[in-house]
Amino acid sequence: MNRSMAGRGSPELTIEPMTRDDLPEVLAIEVSSFALPWTEEMFATDLAQGTMAETLVGRLSSAGTPPPIAGYICVWVVSDELHVNNVAVHPRWRRRGVATALLQAALDHGRAGGARSAFLEVRASNAAAQGLYRQFRFAPVGVRERYYTHPVEDAVVMRRDGL
Repeated sequence: MNRSMAGRGSPELTIEPMTRDDLPEVLAIEVSSFALPWTEEMFATDLAQGTMAETLVGRLSSAGTPPPIAGYICVWVVSDELHVNNVAVHPRWRRRGVATALLQAALDHGRAGGARSAFLEVRASNAAAQGLYRQFRFAPVGVRERYYTHPVEDAVVMRRDGL
């Protein structure tokens, strides 16, 4: 699936399922994005889950061979719910529509898998991410106190109905 990152002179983004060969690039983005990054084993476990877990990567289609990964999103489809577990974009490609394209692809994936609603947690201080999620009709439904560590912070639980 191709998604255009409108404006800003950005190349096309191709979104596809992550493979084991993608792990080094995904891990590099993960480490540059989070104080407590997921490990290689955590990503490998999701890869081994089969149909329940999916990690989608966004490749910069016209930026080299092989095309580099600009970002990724990890989701689970459980029953009729999509759970967004992790989203990250390479620092060079932030604020260029990569997360928007990945989130739309994840919602499409959830819908195709029978999901009717979506959930996620986001740091209470991460106003930019919360703004993105609101654009996709996610709304706050609760708070998980002290959910995050490094630093300790509450998580805002957000939900979207009607995928």
